Amino acid sequence: MLVVILNDRIVAPERVCQACLLADRDGQPRWRQGKLSCGRIIRDLNCCSEPQANAYECQMGFKLMDLE
Repeated sequence: MLVVILNDRIVAPERVCQACLLADRDGQPRWRQGKLSCGRIIRDLNCCSEPQANAYECQMGFKLMDLE
């Protein structure tokens, strides 16, 4: 499940990506084959206690995390 991290809150991508020019037709992040194509993977996300989780930063500057 892909989520957006905003300060101390977890938000569904639909609430953030809906207005993004880089989102797909449905207002979803461009998530393909387990990778965020409209962002880059990051290794350090201060808000999370699980370093093995995949964290991303989209081109608009939002932090996203793939929770399993």
